[in-house]
Amino acid sequence: MKLAALLPLVTLGLVAAAPAPEKRASGVQGCDISNYQPNFSYASAADAGAKFVIIKATEGTSYTSPSFSRQYSGATDAGFLRGAYHFAHPDSSSGAAQANFFLANGGGWSGDGRTLPGMVDLEYNPAKNSNSCYGLSQSAMVSWIRSFTSTYYSKTGRYPMIYTTNDWWRTCTGNSDAFSSTSPLVLARYSSSGPGTIPGGWPYQTIWQNSDSFAAGGDSDIFNGSLDGLKRLASG
Repeated sequence: MKLAALLPLVTLGLVAAAPAPEKRASGVQGCDISNYQPNFSYASAADAGAKFVIIKATEGTSYTSPSFSRQYSGATDAGFLRGAYHFAHPDSSSGAAQANFFLANGGGWSGDGRTLPGMVDLEYNPAKNSNSCYGLSQSAMVSWIRSFTSTYYSKTGRYPMIYTTNDWWRTCTGNSDAFSSTSPLVLARYSSSGPGTIPGGWPYQTIWQNSDSFAAGGDSDIFNGSLDGLKRLASG
């Protein structure tokens, strides 16, 4: 989830970038879902401790999730903090074009105190036998991400969160630190021990995706702070 003044306030302090002994992180439970969970139960999610949800809205410049509107309305009605995410295809169109597509199809932000800033999902290319960095050099990838994040910021006043893994970020951006003071980090590492090494100059992860099997469906996310900190992230 900004310029230094817009970075989320967390209560756990900074996580060192260097490897350190890991332990189970405390924080606020959440989850993310997509069209793979078309009938997601928010009652079950609440029973499992979730307070927030991030919902897939778009992919590239042609795909919109047919479940997004129903899932987002369900989250709102159930009292969850909620936000949307975009699966990036840096090989198919510019970052600006994909940010605008995301914004036009549910990925916006409003200062209602319940809407999390949008998230751009940057990970290995899911297509078989394809380049994991979408055929872009490290510098070109950084430029693509900058185009996405700056476009999103220009339209909403918030920088989007960046979802990635340590390995992808190091491989495809050269471990760039260009976004560490603006876009909050959502770090995926499926482990019970901790989020691991923080890439890209980020001082800590804002959200840790610690499992791909949340009790109510979707992936498990842990916000790195208190519920009040999560609400500040939503409020800007």
